[in-house]
Amino acid sequence: MSGSLDWQRDGRTWPHREASRFIESAGLRWHVQVMGPDEEDAPVLLLLHGTGASCHSWRGLMPLLAENYRVIAPDLPGHAFTQAMRGSQMSLPGMADAVRALIETLEIEPAAMIGHSAGAAIALTAALDRFTDTPIIGLNPALAPFPWPAAQVFPAMARVLALNPLVPKLFSGISRLAGDTEGFIQRSTNSRIDREGARCYATLLGNSDHARSALAMMANWDLDPLERALPGIANPVLLIHARGDNAIPLDGVEDAVRALPDATLEVLPGLGHLMHEERPEEIAGLIRGFLDRQGHSN
Repeated sequence: MSGSLDWQRDGRTWPHREASRFIESAGLRWHVQVMGPDEEDAPVLLLLHGTGASCHSWRGLMPLLAENYRVIAPDLPGHAFTQAMRGSQMSLPGMADAVRALIETLEIEPAAMIGHSAGAAIALTAALDRFTDTPIIGLNPALAPFPWPAAQVFPAMARVLALNPLVPKLFSGISRLAGDTEGFIQRSTNSRIDREGARCYATLLGNSDHARSALAMMANWDLDPLERALPGIANPVLLIHARGDNAIPLDGVEDAVRALPDATLEVLPGLGHLMHEERPEEIAGLIRGFLDRQGHSN
């Protein structure tokens, strides 16, 4: 499928469609889902998905957290139903700036920011110099740069692929022809997800604009500055890692915990990279426990 995803066509059966709204912020039209209490003093949780995903990845976790919090989950720029930025803006600082602008537009002060994979790096970067006391929770957080020479090769390859207009269409065409999204997800993430999640990923993987934005994000991603900044991030941080995650090495997460001044690590057996989609109840319990300890219970 070429062109941007269409909400009326592709979003007709999107998880929690009734919670969706579209918001203009910093020149972008964002798709955002909002759940939970409407009271002004209700604590807000901001959920940031990883590269190539969308807010659908929180479909199981959001309603659980919304029992106690107002939960806000955007599609990141260029992902799913949110407008794309220029390729050069799809860097870690660029994405963090866009998230900060969205927070200002929404006029919220998050009680915590929760990020999956690259979303954890965005949350930590967005917290620099702005949300210095906000608790951060990273689920299978992608915080460690690739070892050299992989750090040189992979972003360079992604840049070449993103600049070629045929490549995203080729990738999306292959995903459509394969017809085995559940199997593809399991092989690439070591996670078994439900049929609804697989259907959403099939829609995303089959769209060339979404694929182009994911490639642009990979092409412009540089974690070295964040790695150097970790010792200066005093926010309370909880990192949760699945031992079966074959995408994010555990040793890189352990290094991040040692570098951060106030961080704890939970390692879960038997789950993969999409652990929050596999066992949302377990992840919600860990998040609630951490926030209770930080005095953010509701």
